[in-house]
Amino acid sequence: MGVRIGMNVRRLVEGSSFTSETLSVIFQAFDEAWGGVAAQFTDDPLDARERLAHAVLLVAREDSRDPEQLKEEALKIFMLAASRNY
Repeated sequence: MGVRIGMNVRRLVEGSSFTSETLSVIFQAFDEAWGGVAAQFTDDPLDARERLAHAVLLVAREDSRDPEQLKEEALKIFMLAASRNY
């Protein structure tokens, strides 16, 4: 199942209109963010990873160069949305 999870997120992010430099920052921010919250979403990691990817893409801009800032902004949105679903 891990390959399927990774592929869905990868396709989602790579399908966006960002440059390769920005995509690198986005992937780094996503990986770091997921590493911090993955243990909380063991029941449905596929859905959680896709929602996190959407949050990262929502806050990313073409000039995004700071993965830590991108991660923090995306996590705020992601956790807020997750708390509303429970």
